[in-house]
Amino acid sequence: MAASGCVFHRTLTRVRTGARHHKRNQVSSSSAVCRESVWVVDVHRYTRDEGSSVYFPQSVINGDDLYDLVLSDGDCRLQVTLDPVLNRLVEQNLLRRGSMLRNVTFALTMAAQPPVCPVASRDTDSYKLLTAEVSASDEGGGRRTVDWSDLPWFRSSQTTGHVVPLRANRNLFLPLWNNVDYSGEDWRKAPPTDEEEEEEEEEDSEEALCPDVTVSELRDAFLSGQRAVVRATVCRRLIIRILSKSHLMYYGKADHNRLYPYMALLETCDQTGSVCLVLWASVCVNWYCCLKPGDVISLRHYRVKGKYQAELEDIEISVNSRNPAARISILPESSVSPGYLPPAPTYSFHNSQELMDCPNATVCDVIGLLTFSGRPERIRSRESRGAGLMEYRWLRLEDGASHRPIMVKLFCTSQPETHRHLYPLSVVVCTRLKVVKAAGEAHGRFFLTNTTFTQVYCTGCGDHTQMGYRKLHPVRCFLQWLRLQKDEPVLSRALIGGFFVYPPPPVSLNMYMKECRGKPGFLQGAEIQRDLLQLLYRERRSFCVQARVTMVAFSRRGEEDQSLLWMDTSSPDSPSSSLSSPSVYRHSSHAPPCPALSSSSTQFVPLFISTPHPSRPPVSPSSSSHNSPSCSCSSVVRLTTPPVDHRASRSRKRRLLFQTETPKKRCPLATVQPEQCNETVVLFEASMEFLENTDNEDADDEEDCDETASFITAPLPPTISPVATETLPMCYNPTQREKQAEVVGMGGWAEPMRFDSPIKDCYTLKLKVLSDGVTVDAIFLPLSLSSPCCQPLPNHDNSWTSILSHGAFSSHQPPPSPADLINMAAQLSNQRLVCVLEACRLRGGNIEVILSRAFQLPQ
Repeated sequence: MAASGCVFHRTLTRVRTGARHHKRNQVSSSSAVCRESVWVVDVHRYTRDEGSSVYFPQSVINGDDLYDLVLSDGDCRLQVTLDPVLNRLVEQNLLRRGSMLRNVTFALTMAAQPPVCPVASRDTDSYKLLTAEVSASDEGGGRRTVDWSDLPWFRSSQTTGHVVPLRANRNLFLPLWNNVDYSGEDWRKAPPTDEEEEEEEEEDSEEALCPDVTVSELRDAFLSGQRAVVRATVCRRLIIRILSKSHLMYYGKADHNRLYPYMALLETCDQTGSVCLVLWASVCVNWYCCLKPGDVISLRHYRVKGKYQAELEDIEISVNSRNPAARISILPESSVSPGYLPPAPTYSFHNSQELMDCPNATVCDVIGLLTFSGRPERIRSRESRGAGLMEYRWLRLEDGASHRPIMVKLFCTSQPETHRHLYPLSVVVCTRLKVVKAAGEAHGRFFLTNTTFTQVYCTGCGDHTQMGYRKLHPVRCFLQWLRLQKDEPVLSRALIGGFFVYPPPPVSLNMYMKECRGKPGFLQGAEIQRDLLQLLYRERRSFCVQARVTMVAFSRRGEEDQSLLWMDTSSPDSPSSSLSSPSVYRHSSHAPPCPALSSSSTQFVPLFISTPHPSRPPVSPSSSSHNSPSCSCSSVVRLTTPPVDHRASRSRKRRLLFQTETPKKRCPLATVQPEQCNETVVLFEASMEFLENTDNEDADDEEDCDETASFITAPLPPTISPVATETLPMCYNPTQREKQAEVVGMGGWAEPMRFDSPIKDCYTLKLKVLSDGVTVDAIFLPLSLSSPCCQPLPNHDNSWTSILSHGAFSSHQPPPSPADLINMAAQLSNQRLVCVLEACRLRGGNIEVILSRAFQLPQ
């Protein structure tokens, strides 16, 4: 690598030159801007510690998280720390792996605290990134084929090295989106071995192993106060079997310096009793991924303690890397003396029929065929920031025991590889789940969710062949049903990703108020706007607001250029307040990816939510006469995009004009006819002839129209943006499952491509908040039989108020056509509604707002 050609060398040399007169390890105010492009190779997250604030004297660190970036200029790699003021770019998934950065400002900071990163430069210089312009191009566009791992580190010839946090005394990075999964290569997949352990195994292999002490003996000695006896026996061998394994528990805090702040619980037993085994710190890192339920282990050098937060007095065994250093080994069952072999784990499988009668909080195991795998989302825990966001996804399992599927709200279980393989048409086993039932619904809707010891096993990961549940009767019954299923019908109902809410909200305002305990917490529009902008990536939040509908738009996926639109023209801020009947408009089909936030490099402006503007274009007396009390208070518009005209650049000034009392010759006219309030609003196509003028006519028309003040420009209706790919569920395609999983997964940024979806028709409702007039564009997706939770809905009349309160069409009659629904949208005029909104931040900074329910308020 030629140093003179290295972008980092040219830029960081200027930083060092400016800081030459500063003392070593003193924070420098010198900085330099790199005008050339660099690429983000990786993004690492970790929690700060007691000394982290020293590195950012002029920045306020909000929250516990810090981020290190691995950058590349194409010649080498460089690890830098992101200034905390830019953390939100990562938290909203705008600054991500593969992003391209321009105008990057680097600053020299004090050297990384011990343990110094082995891949840092030889003179221990350390840098932080102060500002940058972020491009969302995946993998840097043309650089996506570069193997970054082959590049050396800046000011070093090494291409490999153990990367550790630069600004905290930690040895491990956290996953970007949760604190439960493990991340990095430090987590061993095979049991660690050393010479001493190998010698012990050779000695023990000569004869069947027997324990030196039992769980019962340890418990009795500890609880009877014989602590000296316990301390003397902990060096003796304990042979136990793992019954269940908890998820990882991270306890890193900003006020503590710990290299490995992890712990995990193992429920174990021998023939005399059960005991909780606690793995701490580096023992957790070395052994957590290696141990699984059913394994028989030999344990030496451990500590016996009183069980933490136990209702009854009991013991737990603490396993650590020091005081004393634990000795663990996995034993084949054949090596243990039959008289001392611990009992095997037991399971409590329930099928879908049995679950209906299970009491709330019942702990059970389930097996089923996965037919819906939802997108991962995050919810806040106790109103905390990023560290408190819990990642989850919805699963639908079918087992043939009843017509109802098993719905599972699955949070992370410290099995990231297994969760990534949760494809539809897989056989999934979930252990140690608990039943959650709504109050007062003993036989009604329910779902299953995690306990501390929940584990997931999935086809394709090799899990089922190693587990002891394979020969159980409930599992065999399920497999018999599965063999009778045909691929085609199962595949036809298999879905992946998309918006999903469960249990479905109530269908009446009274029931909704009862579930909210009479306090739905209505928000003002400005409050919703503030909270939406604060959402982090894939964070889901629910809002409740009183509003009325001022616009209903229909669009079909793939045909967004042909849309139907109804607007309430009685609203003073309606874009068609001068219209009282249908007309034809030209509008651009190049809209943002979804009605959410459009993003630039460093600033993001909300487009989907706005405050009404009192100022409107002037209306001529003739046109304003159409808004007389005898005229209709709403209008219907069909939005169309005409074929591409190569002369469009010369005719951009052509407009649809309203006719006045003294029309000018050769001006294109679109005549608007008034309708009576009691007449049905109809959809029709207006003539496009007036827009098909010749080039000579265009010039004359513009000239004539400019000379006359009697003609005004007609207001254009709002653009209907296509619904985001992440919003609609995709029909599962086994040949494209990796690409579909990338679109659905956390941080996914797959190539734009069209996947089939069972939902084609989408409605966009503009809601005007009653408290302050702020407007919100919300997507409404009527539930259909192809939805992940297809349960029969009560019969209703398919009016707009009924459809919105049920969130679906009636299942007892054919659904109305989109044209009929738009025609009926006038039913919503001046109706005061309680609207339940579900919001989630998607990729690219876009915010998805879904209207899940709307209940009519008494007038």
